[in-house]
Amino acid sequence: FILVYSITSRQSLEELKPIFAEIKDIKGGDVEGIPLMLVGNKNDETAAREVATEMGAGLAKQWGCAFMETSAKTNCNVKELFQELLQMEKRRNMTLALDPKKSKSQKRKEKLKGKCVMM
Repeated sequence: FILVYSITSRQSLEELKPIFAEIKDIKGGDVEGIPLMLVGNKNDETAAREVATEMGAGLAKQWGCAFMETSAKTNCNVKELFQELLQMEKRRNMTLALDPKKSKSQKRKEKLKGKCVMM
């Protein structure tokens, strides 16, 4: 999930709070391990800034998600945003794939379960 607000609009940040709450409800109340980023866009418009970087970073920390500021206009951090999100998803998939409670033989049995062998 990418939750984007404009750094020139505090209201846009406030409007993300119920959306985050909805994501949290759907995911069972815990967003840890879910690829989720809070992104402040329009960082090229510093003169019109209404949301300090620290405020966005603090909210991201409170929500337990990653944070970044970007500018779609100047293409600042846009590529990095998606690279970070992809890395978060890869880490999540690796964590889900690793199940330390099962031995190799148990995993093999599960893999073979339901397969027919003809002799």
